[in-house]
Amino acid sequence: MIKIKIVSILLLLATQFTFAQKKSRADRFFEQGDYINAATQYEEELNQEGYTKHILENITTSYYNTFQFRKAYRYLKYLTSGKFYNRDKSYNNKYNFMMYQVLSALGEYEKSVDFLELYNLNNSNEDFDKSEAIATIEDFKLKDDDYKITEMSFNSDASEFGAVKRDSTIYFTTDRFPHGVLDRKYKWTHRPFLDIYKVNVNKNNNHVSEIETISGEINSKLHEGNFCFTQDGNTMYLSRSNSEKGKKKFDSIKNNAIHLYKATKVDGIWSKPEKLAFNNVNYSVEHPSLSKDETKLYFASNMPGGYGDFDIYYVDVNLDGTYGKPINLGSDINTNNREQFPFISDKGHLFFSSNGHLGLGMMDIFVSELRREEFTRPINLGAPINSSFDDFSFVYYNKTDGLFSSNRKKGGDDIFSFSQIGEIFPRAYRTRFEVRDFASDGYIANSDVILYDSDNEILYESQLDSIAGFDIEIFPGKYNFKASAERYKTKTKSVLVKEKDEAVYVIYLDRDKKKEDVVVSTENSKDRSTNRVSDRNRRADEVNITNIHTETKKKTQEETVNTRLREILLADKDGPPVIEKNGKLYFKMPPIYFDYDKWNIRSDSKKVLDELAIKLEKYKTVYIKISSHTDSRGTDSYNQVLSEKRAESTRNYLALVGYVNARRMTFIGFGESQPLINCDDKVCTEEDHQTNRRSEFEIVKY
Repeated sequence: MIKIKIVSILLLLATQFTFAQKKSRADRFFEQGDYINAATQYEEELNQEGYTKHILENITTSYYNTFQFRKAYRYLKYLTSGKFYNRDKSYNNKYNFMMYQVLSALGEYEKSVDFLELYNLNNSNEDFDKSEAIATIEDFKLKDDDYKITEMSFNSDASEFGAVKRDSTIYFTTDRFPHGVLDRKYKWTHRPFLDIYKVNVNKNNNHVSEIETISGEINSKLHEGNFCFTQDGNTMYLSRSNSEKGKKKFDSIKNNAIHLYKATKVDGIWSKPEKLAFNNVNYSVEHPSLSKDETKLYFASNMPGGYGDFDIYYVDVNLDGTYGKPINLGSDINTNNREQFPFISDKGHLFFSSNGHLGLGMMDIFVSELRREEFTRPINLGAPINSSFDDFSFVYYNKTDGLFSSNRKKGGDDIFSFSQIGEIFPRAYRTRFEVRDFASDGYIANSDVILYDSDNEILYESQLDSIAGFDIEIFPGKYNFKASAERYKTKTKSVLVKEKDEAVYVIYLDRDKKKEDVVVSTENSKDRSTNRVSDRNRRADEVNITNIHTETKKKTQEETVNTRLREILLADKDGPPVIEKNGKLYFKMPPIYFDYDKWNIRSDSKKVLDELAIKLEKYKTVYIKISSHTDSRGTDSYNQVLSEKRAESTRNYLALVGYVNARRMTFIGFGESQPLINCDDKVCTEEDHQTNRRSEFEIVKY
């Protein structure tokens, strides 16, 4: 009997072992890097087997690797909350980082930082401060744009990235063309392998020729990716699949690494690329960039001994054509995640992409200033260069203009051109602050002012003279400006100081009627105590009675005029119509759209505001209040500042472009406090968020 039991147990264990070794069709797709088919198969397995940890981990990774972030989020929620069948509810910490990235890509950065905090705590990084992280993200979201960007005309539904411009030719990487009729497709994307192509462009970077391959020697049946040229254009360093005689070379875990190759051009013909000596079959070496003097070659690699997944390195380029030992750029640049796509500017500054430094989501582009032969701590370039998706392959082709790549539009990579319009490295600007009367716009003498920084530390405090203003040199960023004066209401205004010398920031104070009434009452008491002649008081009473009759008549006339004007406004359908809601009058306007996290008036909204300006010119006695609302992504304080800037931007456009008297318009920001669609309990779509981002125009006087 004991033998029978032993044999039964052994058979059961053997059966379980055999079952454990059996891989599903989804697992095989996953291991081959075919994440599109893997996700489809895992969906079927979920319906059959339920939510197991193994399936949740792999289906999440499959959707993440194919940029289907909303679907990835659906399953990450179950995984990170332990809602799966396995008894062991633990999961790999990398999924906390993945959740941080996915939520960032969906615009939910305040929620995303919770998972970044958890990720750091599990990595024993106790220095991470969630509040400071959110404040940092908000700072570079609210900063003025340093760049203008334009999407390139030759982008397609395929991927285009890694562009480099030489003279009137742009070279770039794409998967839009198969290398040959019978070529196999790349399993990860189900598209052709990457090759390098070129196109001629005009001065506006619009293509003026057909797209053609750079060279049959350069492009192979496998991947060719990011590349750079020497100054004379006759030598190219490029990223390429590791291969020999046209066949892939694999490492010990069957990965085909990317290696650096070098090709030269003689008499206009490119040679066959040759591997650089410091490549290694066991890891990738990719994304080359040469220093201006061509003595250093920068690149990204996941070689052992680094700080994270991919780090940025450089090697010395010797005169005899050999290379020095790879040198890691250190922990200021590299993190325990990914740093890739380095570019060295003519001034030696390092631009690169990272998902390890704090950013807007996925991979952001950063710059590290070369100062005294060392790189400073990286600075996020902010929007519009960066988005909540992958932004990378940033290069200049002259002092202010360049190209970069992003998958913000459709999941596939596109190329954008940029022009630098601002300072990218922080410096102090001479800035002026003033205190003025709201009604008269005049200075308020003897005002008391305090200027606070973002940490609520006092930077400046004083009582001003008759010219109620002061000048100070400060860095761009958020500040609080507090002002008070006798017979005025005290006010504190949040100010976002711009990257601009001699910028003026004004705080307008309203008169405090309660204080004025107290003063008037006191003065009247003094008059009565010094003059008690009874007939004078009687005459005063008679005058008051006459004034009451006059005021009553005047008020009746005004009410008649207002009623008539109200009727005219409601009946006038020329331009934005006036409607009545809850006893108040509003201009019924098409939406004033703002891009996510921005306050610039978009071109599609300028036409709408132009029509409103024409109508306000027609009715010169109409005064309006502009109310601006944000979506719920971001903190309450951030959204409050953003809504105020959007309302102010709307008022400024009407005043400066539409020539509407600014005194006829007030503005107020409500932040996220009055949403039309509640997104607290769900991840809203972009259309839902766009609905909540709106402006309203109330008629407050006519």
